[in-house]
Amino acid sequence: MLAHVQEWVELLVRWFHVIVGAAWIGTSFYFNWLNNNVRPPEEAEEGVGGEVWAVHGGGFYRVVKYKEAPPSLPGTLHWFKWEAYLTWVSGVSLLFLVYYFGADGMLIDPDKSSLSKAAVIGIGLGSLVGGWLTYDLLCKSPLRHRSALLTAICFTGITAVAYGLVQVMGSRAAYIHVGAMIGTCMAANVFFVIIPGQRAMVDAMAEGEQPDASRGRDGALRSLHNNYFTLPVLFIMVSSHYPMTYGHRLNWALLAGISLAGACTRHWFNLRGQGHRNRWLLPVAAVLMVGLAFVSKPKTYASPAGGNLDFYQEVYPILQKRCVTCHAAQPTFPGYLAPPGGVILETPEQIKSHAAKIMQNAVNTPYMPPGNLTKITEEERSTLGQWVQAGAKIPKAMKHAE
Repeated sequence: MLAHVQEWVELLVRWFHVIVGAAWIGTSFYFNWLNNNVRPPEEAEEGVGGEVWAVHGGGFYRVVKYKEAPPSLPGTLHWFKWEAYLTWVSGVSLLFLVYYFGADGMLIDPDKSSLSKAAVIGIGLGSLVGGWLTYDLLCKSPLRHRSALLTAICFTGITAVAYGLVQVMGSRAAYIHVGAMIGTCMAANVFFVIIPGQRAMVDAMAEGEQPDASRGRDGALRSLHNNYFTLPVLFIMVSSHYPMTYGHRLNWALLAGISLAGACTRHWFNLRGQGHRNRWLLPVAAVLMVGLAFVSKPKTYASPAGGNLDFYQEVYPILQKRCVTCHAAQPTFPGYLAPPGGVILETPEQIKSHAAKIMQNAVNTPYMPPGNLTKITEEERSTLGQWVQAGAKIPKAMKHAE
């Protein structure tokens, strides 16, 4: 019953996280689109820096952006902050529910480190706090005036954190922690810089004083950073479905490459919105992705010296011992109420139908079993790989054997 309740809690928190995350990303994309498409007004207006005309849903809209602030405040002023805060709160809640409360299977990898659960959790939480403090100091340093150098340092730092985390925890957990670190920086930008700056400007206007425009510029810089962070974070959110990325021996480099491709794509859209037609960013991103796919290609497993493997003597026992405790119609492994991904490996027919998934998740990558809870060996993984690459054959005469 406890496992059942935990799954429902995870479902509700994850659903909420997706909803508020979509709202946050949507507003971020929209306002960056506005900033990129603002053009000088056709008729000059005092204090107005630009305008955007749009049509949507059968209505015409005119959005005006002031150079600093309007002459007076309107009766209703909309703030955009709760989307960011709730996305972060729900994301960290998921981190605890999935990776910390389920540390044995989702966080700890005994093949990488002998550190205790508490130590690995501490490293994970430390990466969130340390990542934000370091990033914030960089943004407050003179480097904020040298955007290219600041970007290179931040990218190198994120890559270094990814490399370090995959050495001490499960690769899937490491990816999620990198995403959580970036998401923490994004939410903290809103909480500590963007919203306080906007509030200071509003308060100054309410008191009849001239707002400090530098606060607005600082907020705009952090908002721009959040815009570039978005696509890498979105990739990390969906990466759990693709173990050929986080399960690869160069997982940290794949993460860096895919993040770079995402940032290049985001930059292309930003330039396009500003009226600049860049011709090389998208092709570079595409070539980079193709190159990463090539680098991560699976290795080939040589056929056994005596010919094909005996499925019932060499392959079937491995799956029964290492996989079926979870991948059964009624799993016997504690905490599993249903087979992960709906994959059942109890009969030869089921095993053959899922041969490609076995190859991808248990042979090409060490993703399965999670945290290697069933202690599958490299020799056993190699045996499974040889069987699949030889055609995943099951002797017809023994097809229904017990």
